[in-house]
Amino acid sequence: MTASQAGQLFVVATPIGNLNDFSQRAIDTLKIVDLIAAEDTRHSKLLLQHFGITTPLQSLHEHNEQQRSELLLQRLLAGESIALISDAGTPLISDPGYRLVSLVKSQAIQVVPVPGSCALISALSVSGVASDRFSFEGFLPPKSAARRQQLSQLKNDQHTLIFYESPRRLLDTLKDCAEIFGPERRGCLARELTKIHETIETRPLSELLEWVAGDANQQRGECVLLIEGASDAVTADEQEMQRVLSLLLPELPVKKAAAIAAGITGGSKNEAYQLALKLQQK
Repeated sequence: MTASQAGQLFVVATPIGNLNDFSQRAIDTLKIVDLIAAEDTRHSKLLLQHFGITTPLQSLHEHNEQQRSELLLQRLLAGESIALISDAGTPLISDPGYRLVSLVKSQAIQVVPVPGSCALISALSVSGVASDRFSFEGFLPPKSAARRQQLSQLKNDQHTLIFYESPRRLLDTLKDCAEIFGPERRGCLARELTKIHETIETRPLSELLEWVAGDANQQRGECVLLIEGASDAVTADEQEMQRVLSLLLPELPVKKAAAIAAGITGGSKNEAYQLALKLQQK
């Protein structure tokens, strides 16, 4: 069968909490497809039963996605239509599905979005933090050293940063954020969105850390953490780094110039390197 005769893959968003957020289009789509590929069939079965959806389920998770995608592709090529769902929210956003969608599109089979709930967008829309430019960073590394390294690399980004975080690591992550981004940088904790115990709190990171540390209830459930972007004001240290780099870059390769500039100013080699790249583009 050619791609034009194949079925379609529907990428369907499911509720992140409140079942009333499930769109009628999503429900109808799940009823008419031949198969639903779900991250956790046991979890999704309860949702489908609630809405009277009897379509067969098949698992597609991080451990079987590569193999299962090939089988699903054959079913699509045979003319069947398939819906992809995750446990909650929009598939592929920190959830499985990328390999399947990429494989299906490589065969010129139509992939149709059925939009709906997404925790990061929901959190951003009510955070009070700038929403015109943002970067979704997914889950931070669980180990402290790797987490702090990643946060340090993002310290000077001027757009809003969005993370998903485990409630077990939330307090440690907030401590790292307050230290690395500075206590006055604003953060927002959006927790248990659309559920009974929904919390949305925006404060300077030092205050947000203190508030979460003082209330164990805020260390439970699904967490989205937003950090406002860095100010575009150039500090005295950055001015000095720019001055040194402007003298070194005409004579040296970028990496060498950055290393020397960091040594002279006492700054970070990574920050010096990133600044050197920017200066070269001007």
